[in-house]
This record gives sequence, structure tokens and C-alpha cells, in this order.
Amino acid sequence: MMSEKFFTEWFLPGIWITVQVTVYSAALALAVSFLIGTLRTSPLWIVRFASGTYFEIFRGTSALVMMFWMAYAVPSLLGIQFVPMAAGVLALGLTYGAYGSEIVRGALAAVAPAQREAGIALNFTKAQRLRKIELPQAWPEMIPPFNNLLIELLKGTALVSTIAVADMTFAGNLLRLAKGDSAPIYTLLLVIYFVFAFLLTRGMRLLERQANRRMGKTPPEKTGFLSGLRSKSATDAVTGTGGAK
Repeated sequence: MMSEKFFTEWFLPGIWITVQVTVYSAALALAVSFLIGTLRTSPLWIVRFASGTYFEIFRGTSALVMMFWMAYAVPSLLGIQFVPMAAGVLALGLTYGAYGSEIVRGALAAVAPAQREAGIALNFTKAQRLRKIELPQAWPEMIPPFNNLLIELLKGTALVSTIAVADMTFAGNLLRLAKGDSAPIYTLLLVIYFVFAFLLTRGMRLLERQANRRMGKTPPEKTGFLSGLRSKSATDAVTGTGGAK
């Protein structure tokens, strides 16, 4: 299906480019999420208005069209020329950062009012309350939705192939055009994306358990087919019902 030369010169570098786009976009999206999310809780209406405008613009526009705009419209409008990967990273990071800001805003709003009142009683400034009280308590609640958003961003990196970034989807399309065989190529791409998503999910669940331990909370129970089988086997062993029909 795939020659060794094509695999080493296109497909493996394409996988590495996909990893880079994911990491850079996720870092930008995380920064934007916390910046816009915290600004949307500001007591100043003008700050809430400006950050809310950003949120509505990027939530309401297509990431693909934003990518095209960054790559092809910005040079003629602003005279700034982005390399294709930078255009893709900016479009993905700014778009998914807008979605992430709602996660941050919602988690901060869920912090008990008594916690904020305690900070006020201690004469903490707004920034000190945010850094020492609100964000540490909200962080464990942000991780599960951030996990979902990260998986969506990973899958969204395939869009960069449309602006000539040679990621693994771009390499797969080249191979399909050369070989004319679509099924095995796209099946392989699906498997690779699934493996990446699975690894990211396991890492985020580990991060969630560590965050809960720091807050003195009981870590969430493991879920999944294998965990369910282990739990059932343990229950049967204790109750002696394993062989009952």
C-alpha cells in the first residue's frame, strides 16, 4: 500500500507535523481560554463586552474559513504574511480558545460564593482571589470539558491540509492520488487519530485525578469496559456469586 520511501519522507514527517500543530494550537487555545474566560467575569462592563464580543465572533465563524482568512486574506488586508502552519495554528488556537473560555467562565461561576467572601474578608484583591481561591477550586472542574475540547482540536488539525500544511492527512491524500486506493489509507488515518485521542484522554484523566487529590477530593472512579469487568469480578469474588446462574 505504501512504499518505504513515501512512509519515511512524507507520512512519518506528516505525523510529526500533526503533533506539532496540536501542541502549538492547544497551548494558544489554553492561554486564550483563561484570558478571555477570566475577563468575562470582570466587574467592568466594558471588559465583559470586549471579551464577550471576541467569544461570539470566534464561536460563530468556521475554523476552516478562519484558516483561509489567516492564510490568504490577511496578507492583502494587513500586509502580514503567515507561513501555512502559523496560519493554521492561529486559526485553531483562537477558535478553540473561544470555546475554552466558556469552560473557564462556567467553572469560575460555579465556585461557591462563600469562598469569594472569605477572600474579601482576608482583604485579597480581585487578582489574588482569582489566583489563590477561585482558579485552584475551578481547575478540577475544567479538566473533563477541556479533555473533550482537546480531542476536537486534534481532529480539527486535519483542516490544515487544505492550506498546504503537509500533515498526515495531506500525506494520505497524496498517497490516495498516487495509488487510487482510498479505503486502506483513510482507515489507517482513522486508526492513528484514534490512538492519539486515546493517549490524550488517558493523560487528561491522570491530570484530573491529580488535581482532585490536591483539592482533597475523591478521584472519580475509572470508567470503561475493562474497568467494569474488573469491578464485576471483584464483586463476584466477595459475594460468591461468580458461578451462579
